[in-house]
Amino acid sequence: MAIAQEAQTGDQFAALETRLADIEERYELRIAELEARMPDDRVTIVCFSGDLDKAMAAFIIATGALAMGYECSMYFTFWGLSVIKEQAETAGKSFMEKMFTMMLPENMQKLGISKMNFAGAGAKMMRGIMESKGVATLDELMEVAQDMGVRIISCTMAMDIMGITDEEMRPDLDRGGVGTFLGDALKSKATLFI
Repeated sequence: MAIAQEAQTGDQFAALETRLADIEERYELRIAELEARMPDDRVTIVCFSGDLDKAMAAFIIATGALAMGYECSMYFTFWGLSVIKEQAETAGKSFMEKMFTMMLPENMQKLGISKMNFAGAGAKMMRGIMESKGVATLDELMEVAQDMGVRIISCTMAMDIMGITDEEMRPDLDRGGVGTFLGDALKSKATLFI
Protein backbone atom coordinates (compact mmCIF):
# COMPACT_ATOMS: atom_id res chain seq x y z
CA MET A 1 0.00 0.00 0.00
CA ALA A 2 2.79 2.45 0.90
CA ILE A 3 4.49 1.73 -2.42
CA ALA A 4 1.26 2.47 -4.28
CA GLN A 5 0.87 5.75 -2.40
CA GLU A 6 4.48 6.71 -3.17
CA ALA A 7 3.94 5.95 -6.86
CA GLN A 8 0.75 7.99 -6.87
CA THR A 9 2.49 10.88 -5.08
CA GLY A 10 5.43 10.60 -7.52
CA ASP A 11 3.02 10.67 -10.48
CA GLN A 12 1.25 13.72 -9.03
CA PHE A 13 4.57 15.45 -8.49
CA ALA A 14 5.67 14.69 -12.06
CA ALA A 15 2.32 15.94 -13.39
CA LEU A 16 2.67 19.12 -11.32
CA GLU A 17 6.23 19.67 -12.60
CA THR A 18 5.01 19.23 -16.19
CA ARG A 19 2.14 21.64 -15.64
CA LEU A 20 4.45 24.24 -14.04
CA ALA A 21 6.89 23.89 -16.94
CA ASP A 22 4.02 24.48 -19.42
CA ILE A 23 2.87 27.58 -17.50
CA GLU A 24 6.44 28.91 -17.32
CA GLU A 25 6.88 28.38 -21.07
CA ARG A 26 3.60 30.20 -21.83
CA TYR A 27 4.60 33.14 -19.61
CA GLU A 28 8.05 33.36 -21.20
CA LEU A 29 6.46 33.43 -24.68
CA ARG A 30 3.98 36.11 -23.60
CA ILE A 31 6.74 38.21 -22.03
CA ALA A 32 8.79 37.93 -25.25
CA GLU A 33 5.73 39.03 -27.29
CA LEU A 34 5.17 42.03 -25.02
CA GLU A 35 8.85 42.98 -25.08
CA ALA A 36 8.81 42.86 -28.89
CA ARG A 37 5.91 45.33 -28.89
CA MET A 38 7.59 47.78 -26.50
CA PRO A 39 8.63 51.05 -28.13
CA ASP A 40 12.28 51.76 -28.77
CA ASP A 41 14.17 54.69 -27.27
CA ARG A 42 13.03 56.78 -30.19
CA VAL A 43 11.19 60.06 -30.88
CA THR A 44 9.36 60.82 -34.13
CA ILE A 45 8.45 64.39 -35.03
CA VAL A 46 5.96 65.35 -37.75
CA CYS A 47 6.85 68.81 -39.02
CA PHE A 48 3.66 70.09 -40.65
CA SER A 49 4.32 73.79 -40.08
CA GLY A 50 6.43 76.01 -42.29
CA ASP A 51 6.87 78.63 -39.56
CA LEU A 52 10.37 79.58 -38.42
CA ASP A 53 9.64 79.39 -34.69
CA LYS A 54 7.93 75.99 -34.93
CA ALA A 55 10.71 74.58 -37.12
CA MET A 56 13.30 75.75 -34.60
CA ALA A 57 11.35 74.12 -31.76
CA ALA A 58 11.23 70.86 -33.73
CA PHE A 59 15.01 70.82 -34.28
CA ILE A 60 15.70 71.76 -30.65
CA ILE A 61 13.50 68.88 -29.47
CA ALA A 62 15.16 66.50 -31.96
CA THR A 63 18.69 67.35 -30.82
CA GLY A 64 17.57 67.20 -27.19
CA ALA A 65 16.21 63.70 -27.76
CA LEU A 66 19.52 62.60 -29.26
CA ALA A 67 21.43 64.15 -26.36
CA MET A 68 19.29 61.99 -24.03
CA GLY A 69 20.24 58.84 -25.94
CA TYR A 70 17.12 58.53 -28.09
CA GLU A 71 17.03 58.04 -31.84
CA CYS A 72 15.01 60.66 -33.68
CA SER A 73 13.39 61.03 -37.07
CA MET A 74 11.72 64.16 -38.42
CA TYR A 75 9.04 63.77 -41.06
CA PHE A 76 8.40 66.98 -43.05
CA THR A 77 5.07 67.20 -44.84
CA PHE A 78 2.93 69.86 -46.55
CA TRP A 79 3.87 73.37 -45.33
CA GLY A 80 6.79 71.91 -43.39
CA LEU A 81 8.49 71.02 -46.68
CA SER A 82 9.48 74.70 -47.01
CA VAL A 83 11.83 74.17 -44.05
CA ILE A 84 13.92 71.62 -45.95
CA LYS A 85 13.68 73.07 -49.46
CA GLU A 86 16.85 74.38 -50.99
CA GLN A 87 15.32 76.39 -53.82
CA ALA A 88 12.10 76.97 -55.75
CA GLU A 89 11.69 76.12 -59.44
CA THR A 90 8.69 76.78 -61.69
CA ALA A 91 9.99 75.31 -64.96
CA GLY A 92 7.99 72.32 -66.19
CA LYS A 93 5.25 72.67 -63.57
CA SER A 94 1.50 72.89 -64.06
CA PHE A 95 -0.34 76.13 -63.32
CA MET A 96 -1.40 74.95 -59.84
CA GLU A 97 2.10 73.69 -59.02
CA LYS A 98 3.53 77.07 -60.05
CA MET A 99 0.99 78.77 -57.77
CA PHE A 100 2.11 76.64 -54.82
CA THR A 101 5.74 77.40 -55.66
CA MET A 102 5.11 81.15 -55.72
CA MET A 103 3.02 81.17 -52.52
CA LEU A 104 5.37 79.07 -50.41
CA PRO A 105 8.69 80.21 -48.94
CA GLU A 106 11.55 79.38 -51.27
CA ASN A 107 13.71 77.94 -48.48
CA MET A 108 14.28 78.11 -44.71
CA GLN A 109 15.78 81.61 -44.92
CA LYS A 110 12.42 82.90 -46.20
CA LEU A 111 10.23 81.36 -43.46
CA GLY A 112 7.92 83.62 -41.50
CA ILE A 113 6.97 83.24 -37.85
CA SER A 114 3.66 81.85 -36.61
CA LYS A 115 2.51 85.01 -34.80
CA MET A 116 3.11 88.67 -35.60
CA ASN A 117 4.90 88.00 -38.88
CA PHE A 118 3.73 91.31 -40.41
CA ALA A 119 4.77 90.53 -44.01
CA GLY A 120 8.15 89.22 -42.88
CA ALA A 121 9.06 92.01 -40.45
CA GLY A 122 8.40 89.76 -37.46
CA ALA A 123 10.68 87.04 -38.79
CA LYS A 124 13.40 89.59 -39.50
CA MET A 125 13.09 90.93 -35.94
CA MET A 126 13.19 87.39 -34.52
CA ARG A 127 16.33 86.54 -36.48
CA GLY A 128 17.98 89.79 -35.33
CA ILE A 129 17.18 89.11 -31.67
CA MET A 130 18.40 85.53 -32.00
CA GLU A 131 21.68 86.73 -33.52
CA SER A 132 22.19 89.34 -30.78
CA LYS A 133 21.66 86.68 -28.11
CA GLY A 134 23.92 84.11 -29.79
CA VAL A 135 21.09 81.67 -30.58
CA ALA A 136 21.79 79.23 -33.40
CA THR A 137 20.04 79.86 -36.71
CA LEU A 138 17.61 77.32 -38.13
CA ASP A 139 20.22 76.29 -40.69
CA GLU A 140 22.76 75.71 -37.92
CA LEU A 141 20.23 73.72 -35.86
CA MET A 142 19.51 71.52 -38.86
CA GLU A 143 23.20 70.96 -39.48
CA VAL A 144 23.78 70.00 -35.83
CA ALA A 145 20.76 67.67 -35.93
CA GLN A 146 22.11 65.92 -39.04
CA ASP A 147 25.61 65.67 -37.55
CA MET A 148 24.11 64.10 -34.42
CA GLY A 149 22.19 61.55 -36.48
CA VAL A 150 18.63 62.85 -36.78
CA ARG A 151 16.93 61.22 -39.74
CA ILE A 152 15.20 63.90 -41.83
CA ILE A 153 12.52 62.68 -44.23
CA SER A 154 10.48 64.61 -46.79
CA CYS A 155 6.95 63.34 -47.50
CA THR A 156 6.82 62.20 -51.10
CA MET A 157 3.02 62.41 -51.31
CA ALA A 158 2.97 66.04 -50.09
CA MET A 159 5.82 66.85 -52.49
CA ASP A 160 3.76 65.42 -55.35
CA ILE A 161 0.56 67.26 -54.35
CA MET A 162 2.36 70.58 -53.99
CA GLY A 163 4.48 70.12 -57.10
CA ILE A 164 7.79 70.16 -55.24
CA THR A 165 10.47 68.30 -57.16
CA ASP A 166 13.50 66.39 -55.88
CA GLU A 167 15.69 69.08 -57.47
CA GLU A 168 14.16 71.71 -55.16
CA MET A 169 14.88 69.69 -52.03
CA ARG A 170 18.12 69.29 -50.16
CA PRO A 171 19.87 66.24 -51.64
CA ASP A 172 21.16 64.95 -48.29
CA LEU A 173 17.71 64.05 -46.93
CA ASP A 174 15.62 60.89 -47.09
CA ARG A 175 12.33 60.62 -48.98
CA GLY A 176 9.39 58.57 -47.76
CA GLY A 177 5.66 58.16 -47.59
CA VAL A 178 3.24 57.58 -44.76
CA GLY A 179 4.56 54.03 -44.35
CA THR A 180 8.00 55.44 -43.55
CA PHE A 181 6.51 57.76 -40.94
CA LEU A 182 4.34 55.05 -39.37
CA GLY A 183 7.24 52.60 -39.32
CA ASP A 184 9.16 55.05 -37.12
CA ALA A 185 6.18 56.32 -35.12
CA LEU A 186 4.97 52.87 -34.13
CA LYS A 187 8.41 52.12 -32.65
CA SER A 188 8.65 55.46 -30.81
CA LYS A 189 8.08 56.32 -27.17
CA ALA A 190 6.95 59.79 -28.27
CA THR A 191 5.48 61.11 -31.51
CA LEU A 192 5.09 64.88 -31.77
CA PHE A 193 3.13 66.93 -34.30
CA ILE A 194 4.53 70.42 -34.86
